[in-house]
Amino acid sequence: MTNSFKEFKHAKMFFVIGSNMTEAHPVAATYVKNAVRSGAKLIVVDPRKHKLAEFADLHVPIKVGSDIAFLNALMYVLIKEDLYDKDFVTNHTENFEALKEVVMAYPPERASDICGVSSETIVETARLAASIKPMMLCYTLGITEHSCGRNNVVSVANLQMLLGNMGMEMGGVNPLRGQNNVQGACDMGALPNVFPGYQQVVNPDARKKFEEAWGVDNLPDKNGLMIPQMMDKLVTGEVKAFYIFGENLANTEPDIRKVEHELSSAEFLVCQDIFENETTRFAHVVLPAAAWSENDGTFTNSERRVSRVRTACPPPGIAKPNWWIFREIAKRMGQTWPSQSAKELWDNEISVLAPSLGGIKYRRIELDGLQWPCPTEEHPGTSFLHKGGQFTSGKGHFTPAEWTPPAEVPNADYPYVLSTGRRLYHYHTRTQTGRTPGLNELLGEETADISISDARKLGISNGETIRLSSRRGSISLKARVTQEVPENMVWMAFHFRDANANWLTNPAFDPYTLTAEYKACAVKIEKMV
Repeated sequence: MTNSFKEFKHAKMFFVIGSNMTEAHPVAATYVKNAVRSGAKLIVVDPRKHKLAEFADLHVPIKVGSDIAFLNALMYVLIKEDLYDKDFVTNHTENFEALKEVVMAYPPERASDICGVSSETIVETARLAASIKPMMLCYTLGITEHSCGRNNVVSVANLQMLLGNMGMEMGGVNPLRGQNNVQGACDMGALPNVFPGYQQVVNPDARKKFEEAWGVDNLPDKNGLMIPQMMDKLVTGEVKAFYIFGENLANTEPDIRKVEHELSSAEFLVCQDIFENETTRFAHVVLPAAAWSENDGTFTNSERRVSRVRTACPPPGIAKPNWWIFREIAKRMGQTWPSQSAKELWDNEISVLAPSLGGIKYRRIELDGLQWPCPTEEHPGTSFLHKGGQFTSGKGHFTPAEWTPPAEVPNADYPYVLSTGRRLYHYHTRTQTGRTPGLNELLGEETADISISDARKLGISNGETIRLSSRRGSISLKARVTQEVPENMVWMAFHFRDANANWLTNPAFDPYTLTAEYKACAVKIEKMV
């Protein structure tokens, strides 16, 4: 997030796109709803009329995968009607003319055909977004989990720069992270192209610094592999060993049958996790890790806040903290890592090597944590980024994007679009929440959410078992007939093994990020005889 959760209660306007915030981020959603009750305006752009849409001044039910066309059309209206922030664009951005050239090819009439909402609604949305400043824009996986996910992200950034909503409180671009420490994992370098603190692997100065700090020679000068590439290469034998840390890939990756073939192809597979799960079935070694409450350390949340995690109880049996396991493996490989605790890791290594985290020491995060960038021990932390329109590279760069359809679209054989997400009562693949009886009572099975009109057309009753099929497989589950879902769309989650959406989802990936297109694939619905 460029901004902070504390700003939500003072916000004047929210633009929420591709986010079922009420179920996927219920605490953040509460902040938004409280702000709306206090007078803030809310625009919700999402194919489904989910719970947050009930609070919206304007709900725009665009078709799955049409975000770029819709956002470009909004920017068309803003430019055409002279509603954009000329001062901000002139003084704090670059490449505006290139953006204008692209978005002027998306008049509302053209975008309406792509998005499935009227041109009048597009104009109304643009005018409302421009009527109040600043506006906070929030998004989640409904923006990123597409084969055009990177272009979706740059498009929402284009919109906020065009409106001049960057670099100020109650504005910005605010992706809500899907797990409690996704941000922290990325900050620590759990990506194939960066060292801790987002220092580029291809930068020779960065490599030299980490070689000296880690006591090694010749760190790789090329970016590493991403998950889909690793898994493909398990089958070819180019990747022989695979170390899976805190991931249940056998349930979370698209096209489960393909994933299981890839996992079973590994010559040596290690899983490090707090419970056995569907993925540990393929492991040659399972390393039992301590859970968050059994360990001392830090989490970094969506707003870049580094907070303390304290041990509530000792880990069971032979389970050990993750950092301890990694250190012991390194020891057996001939490396001696000096840090003996999470505190030493932060104070002596992380904060020393990552400039944006340089001022974050354990003694400074005893209470409410600190938000990076925090370069020195005197720095108070940064509540919002790009203050005064000053971007990391100097000026904000407009990156125009053309709309492209999903990799797989409906046809006569598979006439419906399946989109996926999360439900309130369970977390991911239920590795943790599935062991909680109360949550299983609240939600004990998956459903296929379909529209009232499609149910009527197919002769399907609420709660009736149906067969849902894609080109990759079929599952049987109960239908949930609801007004939340538009016609010709099916929506479901991936929390339950047998009725997991990922038996059906398409292993198509964004060419830049290799994020899977979980939000769109073609399916058919069959009434069980």
